[in-house]
Amino acid sequence: MHAASPLISRTATTRPWYAQRWPWLLMLGPALVVVAGSYTGYLAFTRQDALVVDDYYMQGKAINQDLRRDRAASALKMRFEANYDAATGVLAGRVDSFGRPFTAPLHLYLAHATQPAKDIARDLRPDAQGRFSVALPDLGRARWQVLVEGQQREWRLAAVWHWPLQSAVAIDADPVRAP
Repeated sequence: MHAASPLISRTATTRPWYAQRWPWLLMLGPALVVVAGSYTGYLAFTRQDALVVDDYYMQGKAINQDLRRDRAASALKMRFEANYDAATGVLAGRVDSFGRPFTAPLHLYLAHATQPAKDIARDLRPDAQGRFSVALPDLGRARWQVLVEGQQREWRLAAVWHWPLQSAVAIDADPVRAP
């Protein structure tokens, strides 16, 4: 009796490579990387780089001017307080200078942390008691950069506001002194 070789009997029952599971599982990883890389490339070429400043040198020079405006707000002892009511969509608050109501027109700028299209700019006109109210769209859950400036932009107050974790925002030009 002559026994068949083990190699010959195995090859007779072997399926082709494309009918096996393992080659496809091994190719799945690189295929997913190619798809993800293609999608990332698509996003990179079709979306605007919103956080990149075109003229970074001029922005750097503007920092010194902003520091002067911060010092001017400190010299005026400016204080800004506001509370946003999401039900009515109204931001209401008060502006003080030297502890007295500030009645001159102001400029309010709310910059969204990641989506420049959601930035909000409003002009405020405080009444004789320094109070104001302005309608705003739904702020959503976000981190906002708040900037309050004089009408001629001669001073500024700036702070970060985490809405809705903080229902109100208070900015003091000189945070060391007691309110």
